[in-house]
Amino acid sequence: MNHIVDIGAWELAAAYLLLTFPLAIILWYRIPMLGQTVISLVRMTVQLLLVGLYLQVIFQLNIVWLNAAWLLVMVAVADVSIVQSTSLRLRRIALPVSLALLAGTVVPLLLFVGLILQRSNLLDAQYAIPIGGMILGNCLRADIVGIRTFYEGIRAGEKPFLQSLADGALLHEATRPYIRKACQAALAPTVATMATIGLVSLPGMMTGVILGGASPVIAIKYQIAIMISIFSGTVITLALGFWLTSKTSFMAYGVLDRTIFRNAPKR
Repeated sequence: MNHIVDIGAWELAAAYLLLTFPLAIILWYRIPMLGQTVISLVRMTVQLLLVGLYLQVIFQLNIVWLNAAWLLVMVAVADVSIVQSTSLRLRRIALPVSLALLAGTVVPLLLFVGLILQRSNLLDAQYAIPIGGMILGNCLRADIVGIRTFYEGIRAGEKPFLQSLADGALLHEATRPYIRKACQAALAPTVATMATIGLVSLPGMMTGVILGGASPVIAIKYQIAIMISIFSGTVITLALGFWLTSKTSFMAYGVLDRTIFRNAPKR
């Protein structure tokens, strides 16, 4: 079996030479995101180096409660990132979104590790952390699009929404068209990826397993399983996200509480 080739410090530094092209294009067209790009690159490098060192310790110890704590930290960071990427107030929807993320990550993760991989330790660091991270990362992206589309859609189309309520619709009936539109927008990238996977690109899970020395057939089976887990977790997260945030976002008679938006005056 082949072993993965390590990347030395100088070889990793050489990878940064690729940045010459995007940074040159940004400068040439005077795209106003040079500073943001550089800061993001620095943050990415520092964060990944620190996390890499920390994960080495976690993998060596492989303690269930420590693995679970790290997954909770990942969910908390994703939660804040989602809310900050929308126009909603953090304190109003942070808890509902975090619960939705937790359920959408934990359910497919435990099924993947326990049912598919047949591991007795459901929170084995080698599997739970990378697989949980892949599921959570996709849930994060979908939640940003879905929640933002849902609430901005209701705010922009408030008249037909209120008319639906006035005609006797219950809250879940009045919000259904907006949930449908938000889900379509949030799930479209994942559905498109599943439709073209293997033909257009070799995705992360499959590439990682191959680089780790496994055969392409094994890598394909891992990729199929992780894509199903990602899609399932994303749908669970979106559905729970809409339902749980609605508990704190609508007033009596189903009217949207506009104070949930950051740019709205507080009551």
